[in-house]
Amino acid sequence: MASTPYQPPAHRGLSLLYLSEQLLVVDKPSGLLSVPGRHPGKEDCLSRRVQAEFPDAMIVHRLDMGTSGIVVMGRGAKAQRELSIQFQERRVRKRYQALVDGRWTAAATGEIALPIGVDEASHPKQKVDHATSRPCLTRYCVLDNGAVPAVSRIELEPVTGRSHQLRVHMEAMGHPILGDDFYGTPASCAKAERLMLHACLLEFDHPETGALLRIECPPPF
Repeated sequence: MASTPYQPPAHRGLSLLYLSEQLLVVDKPSGLLSVPGRHPGKEDCLSRRVQAEFPDAMIVHRLDMGTSGIVVMGRGAKAQRELSIQFQERRVRKRYQALVDGRWTAAATGEIALPIGVDEASHPKQKVDHATSRPCLTRYCVLDNGAVPAVSRIELEPVTGRSHQLRVHMEAMGHPILGDDFYGTPASCAKAERLMLHACLLEFDHPETGALLRIECPPPF
């Protein structure tokens, strides 16, 4: 697969969803890296844009470049560490919305328990591999089954946090996410100009007070 040049969206200001002395939450646009890339020309990213205004902001978790939505950053090492532990221990509730190809005809709610690992032949792609991969669980709920047109809107909850988990699980169900040039088909890619995956809800404990924070960010599609 030929790689396309990195062309991040123009920076028109941060879309802050929450701000305190301990943390900030921002809506990441599709097409922007969460952190700098490994190669020259990929320095522009969400973390650097945020740090230009909030120098103490430190990344806690990441979204794929094409995925939009909620990203949390700790302000200072203590908050960053405490927030990171919540993600590592799976104490953060996450919800995504996706537009997927085709009319969803399986159960309206359910779980996808398919192990995912690295596709060594096409790194950094991932694949379902029952022999060597780690367990992986996604819960889903159909919001619109796509009778007309042949596109369905799905709410997704990644219980585990594997790389590309939601994208691989949707492909495995026969409904790749629209605009996914890694796991989609030419037809599904042609239906959208971006990856139609958005982190729309996050719940976690405030690192200072312990109070439950619920951050919502409706999808732009």
